Amino acid sequence: MASNHIDMTDKVVLITGGSRGLGRAMALGFAEAGADLVITSRKIESCEATAAEIEALGRQAMAHACHVGYWDQVDSLVDAVYERFGKIDVLINNAGMSPHYDRPTDITEALYDKVLDVNLKGSFRLCANVGQRMIDAGGGSIINVSSTAAIRPSKDVITYAAAKAGVNAMTEAFADAYGPTVRVNCIMPGPFLTDISKAWDMEAFNARAETTIAMRRGGEAEEVAAAALYLASDGASYTTGAILKIDGGA
Repeated sequence: MASNHIDMTDKVVLITGGSRGLGRAMALGFAEAGADLVITSRKIESCEATAAEIEALGRQAMAHACHVGYWDQVDSLVDAVYERFGKIDVLINNAGMSPHYDRPTDITEALYDKVLDVNLKGSFRLCANVGQRMIDAGGGSIINVSSTAAIRPSKDVITYAAAKAGVNAMTEAFADAYGPTVRVNCIMPGPFLTDISKAWDMEAFNARAETTIAMRRGGEAEEVAAAALYLASDGASYTTGAILKIDGGA
């Protein structure tokens, strides 16, 4: 009988948006399970800081600056990872952004394009590029990170919600395209108390959580890591095209 312990020893894991928030928590979780990590975001300094934390755990870590909204930067990132490690066993598309605006008419074409590019286009290109290499190598796991805004959109996240709904649809489509060799799944978080929550009115959020969230609170970043480890593991060998909602029962 297989062990329930998740062992990621010597697996290579690429995480976009991996330097803070949910990405950092997942990166540290995979490192503790034995994986080597590639941490990428737009700012190299924050990537290097998280990479140093991973190396302190005794694993290899590669920091690489990449704006996932630019196709050529994504392809250069993948080439750099394969040059160093020769493989990617797990891809986690976690990079995202949701800028504030007052009215829908305040969303410019440039802002619309930026939100769709970071949240959807980058994930698509990485799924396509890395996924095909995984097929050629005989296997792998892709985990996209969506948002409950995809199924419960509101007026202040119109473009973000549309992009994340696209991520949900794309997850199922890539699972179909890449099965049975590569599994493609999605984590769909609700409200988490990461860097983005610093802009929230926490008094109002906590009051609302008392009546709208079964757990009566926001999530902590570390509460996503175990789900990502499961989806990447052999224990999820019959799980593909799944969209796992983690929102405290909102």
